[in-house]
Amino acid sequence: MSVQVETLEKLERRITLTLPAEAIKSEVESRLRKLSRTVKADGFRPGKVPMSVVAQRYGYSVHYEVMNDKVGQVFNDAVNEAKLRVAGAPRITEKEGAPEGQVAFDATFEVYPEVKLGDLSAAEVERVSTEVTDAAIDKTLDILRKQRRSFQLRPQAEGAAEGDRVTIDFEGKIDGVPFDGGKAEAFQFIIGEGQMLEQFDAAVRGMKSGESKTFPLQFPADYHGKDVAGKEADFLVTLKKIEAQHLPEVNEAFAKALGIKDGTLDGLRADIKRNLEREVKFRVLARNKAAVMDALVKVAELDVPKALVEGETERMIADAREDLKKRGVKDADKAPIPAEVFSAQAERRVRLGLVVGELVRTNGLQAKPEQLQKHLEEMAQSYEKPAEVVRWYLGDRQRMAEVEAVVVENNVADFVFGRAKVSDKVVPFDELMVG
Repeated sequence: MSVQVETLEKLERRITLTLPAEAIKSEVESRLRKLSRTVKADGFRPGKVPMSVVAQRYGYSVHYEVMNDKVGQVFNDAVNEAKLRVAGAPRITEKEGAPEGQVAFDATFEVYPEVKLGDLSAAEVERVSTEVTDAAIDKTLDILRKQRRSFQLRPQAEGAAEGDRVTIDFEGKIDGVPFDGGKAEAFQFIIGEGQMLEQFDAAVRGMKSGESKTFPLQFPADYHGKDVAGKEADFLVTLKKIEAQHLPEVNEAFAKALGIKDGTLDGLRADIKRNLEREVKFRVLARNKAAVMDALVKVAELDVPKALVEGETERMIADAREDLKKRGVKDADKAPIPAEVFSAQAERRVRLGLVVGELVRTNGLQAKPEQLQKHLEEMAQSYEKPAEVVRWYLGDRQRMAEVEAVVVENNVADFVFGRAKVSDKVVPFDELMVG
Protein backbone atom coordinates (compact mmCIF):
# COMPACT_ATOMS: atom_id res chain seq x y z
CA MET A 1 0.00 0.00 0.00
CA SER A 2 1.42 3.37 -1.02
CA VAL A 3 0.38 6.17 1.33
CA GLN A 4 0.66 9.83 0.30
CA VAL A 5 1.10 12.05 3.35
CA GLU A 6 0.46 15.77 2.92
CA THR A 7 2.04 18.20 5.40
CA LEU A 8 -0.35 21.05 6.21
CA GLU A 9 1.24 23.04 9.05
CA LYS A 10 3.97 22.10 11.52
CA LEU A 11 2.63 18.84 13.00
CA GLU A 12 -0.60 18.63 10.99
CA ARG A 13 -0.84 15.97 8.29
CA ARG A 14 -3.49 14.76 5.86
CA ILE A 15 -3.92 11.49 4.03
CA THR A 16 -6.67 10.29 1.69
CA LEU A 17 -8.36 6.99 2.50
CA THR A 18 -10.26 4.99 -0.12
CA LEU A 19 -12.56 2.02 0.44
CA PRO A 20 -14.40 -0.19 -2.07
CA ALA A 21 -18.10 0.64 -1.89
CA GLU A 22 -19.00 -3.03 -2.49
CA ALA A 23 -17.07 -4.12 0.63
CA ILE A 24 -19.02 -1.62 2.76
CA LYS A 25 -22.33 -2.70 1.25
CA SER A 26 -21.50 -6.37 1.79
CA GLU A 27 -20.52 -5.80 5.44
CA VAL A 28 -23.70 -3.78 6.13
CA GLU A 29 -25.86 -6.57 4.65
CA SER A 30 -23.97 -9.19 6.69
CA ARG A 31 -24.53 -7.31 9.93
CA LEU A 32 -28.21 -6.69 9.15
CA ARG A 33 -28.74 -10.43 8.48
CA LYS A 34 -27.10 -11.25 11.78
CA LEU A 35 -29.24 -8.65 13.52
CA SER A 36 -32.44 -10.01 11.97
CA ARG A 37 -32.03 -13.27 13.92
CA THR A 38 -32.68 -11.53 17.25
CA VAL A 39 -34.60 -8.34 16.39
CA LYS A 40 -38.23 -8.07 17.54
CA ALA A 41 -41.05 -6.31 15.66
CA ASP A 42 -44.81 -6.18 16.17
CA GLY A 43 -46.68 -8.80 14.09
CA PHE A 44 -43.61 -10.99 13.48
CA ARG A 45 -42.15 -13.93 15.32
CA PRO A 46 -38.53 -13.51 16.57
CA GLY A 47 -36.14 -14.34 13.75
CA LYS A 48 -38.84 -13.94 11.09
CA VAL A 49 -38.76 -10.14 10.68
CA PRO A 50 -38.34 -9.30 6.94
CA MET A 51 -34.99 -7.83 5.89
CA SER A 52 -36.76 -4.78 4.49
CA VAL A 53 -38.14 -3.98 7.96
CA VAL A 54 -34.74 -4.60 9.62
CA ALA A 55 -33.00 -2.41 7.04
CA GLN A 56 -35.53 0.39 7.45
CA ARG A 57 -35.18 0.39 11.23
CA TYR A 58 -31.45 -0.26 11.66
CA GLY A 59 -29.87 0.40 8.28
CA TYR A 60 -28.57 3.90 9.06
CA SER A 61 -26.96 3.00 12.40
CA VAL A 62 -25.40 -0.21 11.01
CA HIS A 63 -24.05 1.67 7.98
CA TYR A 64 -22.56 4.28 10.34
CA GLU A 65 -20.90 1.58 12.46
CA VAL A 66 -19.45 -0.17 9.40
CA MET A 67 -18.08 3.08 7.98
CA ASN A 68 -16.46 3.90 11.33
CA ASP A 69 -14.89 0.46 11.60
CA LYS A 70 -13.68 0.33 8.00
CA VAL A 71 -12.32 3.88 7.94
CA GLY A 72 -10.62 3.34 11.28
CA GLN A 73 -9.00 0.14 10.04
CA VAL A 74 -7.79 1.73 6.79
CA PHE A 75 -6.50 4.77 8.71
CA ASN A 76 -4.51 2.60 11.14
CA ASP A 77 -3.05 0.59 8.25
CA ALA A 78 -2.09 3.81 6.44
CA VAL A 79 -0.31 5.49 9.39
CA ASN A 80 1.48 2.23 10.23
CA GLU A 81 2.64 1.96 6.63
CA ALA A 82 3.87 5.57 6.72
CA LYS A 83 5.45 5.00 10.17
CA LEU A 84 3.61 7.96 11.69
CA ARG A 85 2.99 8.45 15.44
CA VAL A 86 -0.48 9.99 15.61
CA ALA A 87 -1.19 12.49 18.40
CA GLY A 88 -4.88 12.60 19.27
CA ALA A 89 -7.85 11.47 17.19
CA PRO A 90 -8.02 12.21 13.43
CA ARG A 91 -10.72 14.38 11.84
CA ILE A 92 -12.39 12.35 9.08
CA THR A 93 -14.30 14.11 6.29
CA GLU A 94 -15.82 12.54 3.17
CA LYS A 95 -14.08 13.55 -0.07
CA GLU A 96 -15.77 14.29 -3.37
CA GLY A 97 -14.62 12.88 -6.69
CA ALA A 98 -13.69 9.34 -5.63
CA PRO A 99 -13.02 6.78 -8.41
CA GLU A 100 -16.02 4.75 -9.50
CA GLY A 101 -16.86 2.00 -7.05
CA GLN A 102 -14.85 3.68 -4.28
CA VAL A 103 -15.60 6.03 -1.38
CA ALA A 104 -12.91 8.44 -0.27
CA PHE A 105 -12.17 10.30 2.95
CA ASP A 106 -9.62 12.87 4.08
CA ALA A 107 -8.06 12.13 7.45
CA THR A 108 -6.50 15.21 9.06
CA PHE A 109 -4.42 14.64 12.18
CA GLU A 110 -1.33 15.68 14.13
CA VAL A 111 1.83 13.68 14.66
CA TYR A 112 4.16 13.61 17.64
CA PRO A 113 6.96 16.16 17.28
CA GLU A 114 10.67 15.69 17.04
CA VAL A 115 12.07 16.71 20.41
CA LYS A 116 15.40 18.51 20.24
CA LEU A 117 17.11 18.48 23.61
CA GLY A 118 19.51 21.37 23.98
CA ASP A 119 22.88 21.32 25.69
CA LEU A 120 22.20 20.25 29.26
CA SER A 121 25.70 21.29 30.29
CA ALA A 122 24.64 24.90 29.71
CA ALA A 123 21.46 24.59 31.80
CA GLU A 124 21.52 26.26 35.21
CA VAL A 125 19.72 24.39 37.99
CA GLU A 126 19.48 25.13 41.70
CA ARG A 127 19.68 22.09 43.98
CA VAL A 128 18.49 22.58 47.55
CA SER A 129 19.22 20.64 50.71
CA THR A 130 17.93 20.98 54.27
CA GLU A 131 19.25 19.76 57.61
CA VAL A 132 16.98 18.63 60.42
CA THR A 133 18.38 20.64 63.35
CA ASP A 134 17.77 20.39 67.10
CA ALA A 135 15.71 23.57 66.76
CA ALA A 136 13.42 21.80 64.28
CA ILE A 137 13.02 18.88 66.69
CA ASP A 138 12.27 21.31 69.55
CA LYS A 139 9.64 23.07 67.44
CA THR A 140 8.00 19.75 66.61
CA LEU A 141 7.98 18.85 70.31
CA ASP A 142 6.19 22.14 71.02
CA ILE A 143 3.57 21.28 68.39
CA LEU A 144 3.08 17.82 69.93
CA ARG A 145 2.67 19.40 73.37
CA LYS A 146 0.08 21.86 72.05
CA GLN A 147 -1.86 18.99 70.49
CA ARG A 148 -2.17 17.47 73.98
CA ARG A 149 -2.68 20.66 76.01
CA SER A 150 -5.49 21.22 78.48
CA PHE A 151 -7.27 24.38 79.64
CA GLN A 152 -8.30 25.50 83.13
CA LEU A 153 -10.54 28.38 84.11
CA ARG A 154 -8.63 31.45 85.30
CA PRO A 155 -9.59 33.17 88.55
CA GLN A 156 -12.07 36.06 88.10
CA ALA A 157 -9.51 38.72 89.01
CA GLU A 158 -6.89 37.68 86.44
CA GLY A 159 -6.72 39.28 83.01
CA ALA A 160 -6.45 37.43 79.69
CA ALA A 161 -2.85 36.72 78.65
CA GLU A 162 -0.92 35.32 75.71
CA GLY A 163 -1.88 31.69 75.06
CA ASP A 164 -5.17 31.86 76.96
CA ARG A 165 -8.34 30.54 75.41
CA VAL A 166 -11.04 33.19 75.67
CA THR A 167 -14.78 33.01 75.06
CA ILE A 168 -16.29 36.28 73.86
CA ASP A 169 -19.35 37.98 72.38
CA PHE A 170 -18.52 40.62 69.79
CA GLU A 171 -20.17 42.93 67.30
CA GLY A 172 -18.46 45.10 64.70
CA LYS A 173 -19.84 48.12 62.87
CA ILE A 174 -18.52 50.26 60.03
CA ASP A 175 -19.83 53.84 60.15
CA GLY A 176 -22.37 52.63 62.70
CA VAL A 177 -23.72 49.88 60.43
CA PRO A 178 -23.29 46.15 61.23
CA PHE A 179 -21.68 44.00 58.51
CA ASP A 180 -21.82 40.32 57.53
CA GLY A 181 -19.55 38.16 59.69
CA GLY A 182 -19.01 40.98 62.18
CA LYS A 183 -21.05 39.48 65.03
CA ALA A 184 -20.75 36.31 67.11
CA GLU A 185 -21.70 34.92 70.52
CA ALA A 186 -19.69 32.51 72.68
CA PHE A 187 -16.86 32.69 70.16
CA GLN A 188 -13.60 30.99 71.24
CA PHE A 189 -10.03 31.72 70.18
CA ILE A 190 -6.53 31.49 71.62
CA ILE A 191 -4.72 34.78 72.08
CA GLY A 192 -1.52 35.09 70.08
CA GLU A 193 -1.97 32.10 67.74
CA GLY A 194 -2.99 34.11 64.67
CA GLN A 195 -6.65 33.16 64.70
CA MET A 196 -7.61 36.83 64.92
CA LEU A 197 -6.04 40.02 63.61
CA GLU A 198 -3.29 41.34 65.89
CA GLN A 199 -5.35 44.45 66.76
CA PHE A 200 -8.13 42.17 67.99
CA ASP A 201 -5.67 40.10 70.04
CA ALA A 202 -4.16 43.26 71.54
CA ALA A 203 -7.58 44.61 72.54
CA VAL A 204 -8.56 41.43 74.38
CA ARG A 205 -5.23 41.00 76.21
CA GLY A 206 -5.59 42.12 79.82
CA MET A 207 -9.41 42.08 79.82
CA LYS A 208 -11.08 40.31 82.73
CA SER A 209 -14.02 37.95 82.73
CA GLY A 210 -17.31 39.92 82.54
CA GLU A 211 -15.61 43.03 81.18
CA SER A 212 -16.71 44.84 77.98
CA LYS A 213 -14.85 47.33 75.82
CA THR A 214 -15.07 49.08 72.47
CA PHE A 215 -12.06 49.50 70.21
CA PRO A 216 -11.28 50.49 66.60
CA LEU A 217 -9.88 47.90 64.16
CA GLN A 218 -8.35 48.64 60.75
CA PHE A 219 -8.89 45.80 58.28
CA PRO A 220 -5.86 45.22 56.01
CA ALA A 221 -6.23 46.22 52.35
CA ASP A 222 -5.66 42.56 51.32
CA TYR A 223 -8.12 41.13 53.86
CA HIS A 224 -9.99 38.07 52.53
CA GLY A 225 -13.38 39.70 53.22
CA LYS A 226 -13.56 42.11 50.29
CA ASP A 227 -16.54 44.05 51.71
CA VAL A 228 -14.50 45.21 54.71
CA ALA A 229 -10.95 45.16 53.30
CA GLY A 230 -9.14 48.45 53.97
CA LYS A 231 -11.95 49.83 56.15
CA GLU A 232 -12.02 50.73 59.84
CA ALA A 233 -14.58 49.11 62.13
CA ASP A 234 -15.59 49.67 65.75
CA PHE A 235 -15.92 46.47 67.79
CA LEU A 236 -17.78 45.94 71.05
CA VAL A 237 -16.35 42.92 72.88
CA THR A 238 -17.62 41.24 76.04
CA LEU A 239 -15.30 38.68 77.62
CA LYS A 240 -17.31 35.73 78.98
CA LYS A 241 -14.60 33.25 80.05
CA ILE A 242 -10.80 32.96 80.30
CA GLU A 243 -9.01 29.60 80.33
CA ALA A 244 -5.26 29.25 80.84
CA GLN A 245 -3.54 26.55 78.82
CA HIS A 246 -1.38 23.88 80.43
CA LEU A 247 1.17 22.04 78.30
CA PRO A 248 2.25 18.52 79.29
CA GLU A 249 5.83 18.15 80.48
CA VAL A 250 8.31 16.51 78.13
CA ASN A 251 9.10 13.44 80.21
CA GLU A 252 8.98 9.66 80.00
CA ALA A 253 5.18 9.59 80.38
CA PHE A 254 4.87 12.00 77.46
CA ALA A 255 7.22 9.86 75.35
CA LYS A 256 5.24 6.70 76.11
CA ALA A 257 1.98 8.48 75.28
CA LEU A 258 3.46 9.17 71.82
CA GLY A 259 4.22 5.48 71.27
CA ILE A 260 7.95 5.46 72.15
CA LYS A 261 8.45 1.93 73.50
CA ASP A 262 11.45 2.58 75.75
CA GLY A 263 9.84 5.80 77.04
CA THR A 264 13.08 7.78 76.89
CA LEU A 265 13.45 11.39 75.76
CA ASP A 266 16.38 10.37 73.54
CA GLY A 267 14.14 7.80 71.89
CA LEU A 268 11.42 10.44 71.38
CA ARG A 269 13.82 12.93 69.81
CA ALA A 270 15.31 10.21 67.58
CA ASP A 271 11.82 9.20 66.41
CA ILE A 272 10.90 12.82 65.64
CA LYS A 273 14.17 13.28 63.75
CA ARG A 274 13.53 10.16 61.62
CA ASN A 275 10.04 11.37 60.71
CA LEU A 276 11.24 14.89 59.91
CA GLU A 277 14.12 13.59 57.79
CA ARG A 278 11.68 11.44 55.81
CA GLU A 279 9.40 14.44 55.20
CA VAL A 280 12.38 16.67 54.36
CA LYS A 281 13.68 14.13 51.86
CA PHE A 282 10.41 14.04 49.92
CA ARG A 283 10.03 17.84 49.96
CA VAL A 284 13.61 18.38 48.83
CA LEU A 285 13.12 15.84 46.05
CA ALA A 286 9.92 17.55 44.90
CA ARG A 287 11.55 20.98 44.89
CA ASN A 288 14.66 19.77 43.06
CA LYS A 289 12.58 17.91 40.47
CA ALA A 290 10.56 21.06 39.84
CA ALA A 291 13.83 22.95 39.20
CA VAL A 292 14.97 20.24 36.78
CA MET A 293 11.66 20.31 34.90
CA ASP A 294 11.89 24.10 34.53
CA ALA A 295 15.39 23.72 33.09
CA LEU A 296 14.29 21.00 30.64
CA VAL A 297 11.45 23.14 29.30
CA LYS A 298 13.92 25.96 28.65
CA VAL A 299 16.53 23.91 26.77
CA ALA A 300 14.15 21.78 24.65
CA GLU A 301 12.82 22.73 21.24
CA LEU A 302 9.61 21.18 19.92
CA ASP A 303 6.19 21.91 18.49
CA VAL A 304 3.36 20.85 20.79
CA PRO A 305 0.39 18.95 19.27
CA LYS A 306 -2.82 20.97 19.76
CA ALA A 307 -4.83 17.76 20.14
CA LEU A 308 -2.80 16.69 23.16
CA VAL A 309 -3.15 20.13 24.77
CA GLU A 310 -6.91 20.05 24.21
CA GLY A 311 -7.09 16.57 25.73
CA GLU A 312 -5.06 17.63 28.78
CA THR A 313 -7.21 20.76 29.18
CA GLU A 314 -10.36 18.62 29.17
CA ARG A 315 -8.86 16.35 31.84
CA MET A 316 -7.96 19.34 34.01
CA ILE A 317 -11.48 20.75 33.69
CA ALA A 318 -12.93 17.35 34.64
CA ASP A 319 -10.61 17.20 37.67
CA ALA A 320 -11.64 20.73 38.69
CA ARG A 321 -15.32 19.78 38.51
CA GLU A 322 -14.66 16.64 40.53
CA ASP A 323 -12.89 18.74 43.17
CA LEU A 324 -15.87 21.12 43.32
CA LYS A 325 -18.16 18.11 43.69
CA LYS A 326 -16.14 16.78 46.65
CA ARG A 327 -16.43 20.19 48.30
CA GLY A 328 -20.20 19.98 48.07
CA VAL A 329 -20.69 22.56 45.31
CA LYS A 330 -24.15 22.22 43.80
CA ASP A 331 -24.32 21.23 40.10
CA ALA A 332 -20.51 20.95 39.97
CA ASP A 333 -20.78 18.88 36.78
CA LYS A 334 -22.31 21.88 35.02
CA ALA A 335 -19.95 24.49 36.43
CA PRO A 336 -18.84 26.86 33.63
CA ILE A 337 -15.05 26.48 33.49
CA PRO A 338 -13.51 28.16 30.42
CA ALA A 339 -10.73 26.18 28.71
CA GLU A 340 -8.53 29.30 28.82
CA VAL A 341 -8.20 28.88 32.60
CA PHE A 342 -6.08 25.76 32.11
CA SER A 343 -4.73 26.08 28.56
CA ALA A 344 -1.29 27.48 29.49
CA GLN A 345 -0.80 24.91 32.26
CA ALA A 346 -2.01 22.11 29.99
CA GLU A 347 0.39 23.18 27.24
CA ARG A 348 3.30 23.14 29.70
CA ARG A 349 2.32 19.68 31.01
CA VAL A 350 2.18 18.24 27.51
CA ARG A 351 5.46 19.90 26.52
CA LEU A 352 7.18 18.61 29.64
CA GLY A 353 5.75 15.12 29.17
CA LEU A 354 7.14 14.94 25.63
CA VAL A 355 10.56 16.23 26.72
CA VAL A 356 10.81 13.85 29.68
CA GLY A 357 9.61 10.93 27.54
CA GLU A 358 12.33 11.62 24.98
CA LEU A 359 14.99 11.95 27.67
CA VAL A 360 13.90 8.66 29.30
CA ARG A 361 13.76 6.81 25.97
CA THR A 362 17.13 7.97 24.64
CA ASN A 363 19.03 7.54 27.92
CA GLY A 364 17.48 4.40 29.40
CA LEU A 365 16.01 6.15 32.46
CA GLN A 366 13.07 3.77 32.88
CA ALA A 367 12.24 2.65 36.42
CA LYS A 368 14.06 -0.55 37.41
CA PRO A 369 12.36 -3.18 39.64
CA GLU A 370 14.83 -2.61 42.49
CA GLN A 371 14.18 1.15 42.34
CA LEU A 372 10.42 0.61 42.57
CA GLN A 373 10.85 -1.71 45.55
CA LYS A 374 13.14 0.73 47.36
CA HIS A 375 10.78 3.66 46.77
CA LEU A 376 7.79 1.65 48.00
CA GLU A 377 9.61 0.66 51.18
CA GLU A 378 10.63 4.26 51.88
CA MET A 379 7.04 5.48 51.45
CA ALA A 380 5.69 2.70 53.65
CA GLN A 381 8.01 3.49 56.57
CA SER A 382 5.76 6.31 57.78
CA TYR A 383 2.89 3.83 58.32
CA GLU A 384 2.27 1.52 61.24
CA LYS A 385 2.34 -1.63 59.08
CA PRO A 386 4.78 -0.98 56.20
CA ALA A 387 4.51 -4.46 54.68
CA GLU A 388 0.74 -4.08 54.23
CA VAL A 389 1.22 -0.72 52.51
CA VAL A 390 3.74 -2.25 50.08
CA ARG A 391 1.30 -5.09 49.28
CA TRP A 392 -1.50 -2.53 48.77
CA TYR A 393 0.53 -0.74 46.09
CA LEU A 394 1.75 -3.94 44.44
CA GLY A 395 -1.84 -5.19 44.18
CA ASP A 396 -3.04 -2.38 41.90
CA ARG A 397 -1.68 -1.55 38.44
CA GLN A 398 -2.81 2.10 38.57
CA ARG A 399 -1.13 2.72 41.93
CA MET A 400 2.08 1.11 40.70
CA ALA A 401 1.97 3.28 37.56
CA GLU A 402 1.96 6.34 39.82
CA VAL A 403 4.94 4.97 41.78
CA GLU A 404 6.76 4.23 38.53
CA ALA A 405 6.17 7.81 37.31
CA VAL A 406 7.76 9.19 40.49
CA VAL A 407 10.81 6.92 40.17
CA VAL A 408 11.26 7.92 36.51
CA GLU A 409 11.14 11.60 37.54
CA ASN A 410 13.82 10.87 40.15
CA ASN A 411 15.98 9.24 37.47
CA VAL A 412 15.52 12.25 35.20
CA ALA A 413 16.47 14.62 38.02
CA ASP A 414 19.65 12.64 38.80
CA PHE A 415 20.53 12.56 35.09
CA VAL A 416 20.14 16.33 34.67
CA PHE A 417 21.98 17.16 37.90
CA GLY A 418 24.86 15.05 36.65
CA ARG A 419 25.22 17.20 33.52
CA ALA A 420 23.89 20.71 34.22
CA LYS A 421 25.48 23.73 35.91
CA VAL A 422 24.31 23.06 39.45
CA SER A 423 24.28 25.63 42.25
CA ASP A 424 23.76 24.09 45.69
CA LYS A 425 21.72 25.98 48.28
CA VAL A 426 20.99 25.10 51.88
CA VAL A 427 17.39 26.02 52.70
CA PRO A 428 16.37 26.53 56.35
CA PHE A 429 14.03 23.86 57.68
CA ASP A 430 11.15 26.29 58.35
CA GLU A 431 11.36 27.73 54.82
CA LEU A 432 11.22 24.27 53.25
CA MET A 433 8.23 23.18 55.32
CA VAL A 434 6.26 26.33 54.49
CA GLY A 435 7.13 26.29 50.78
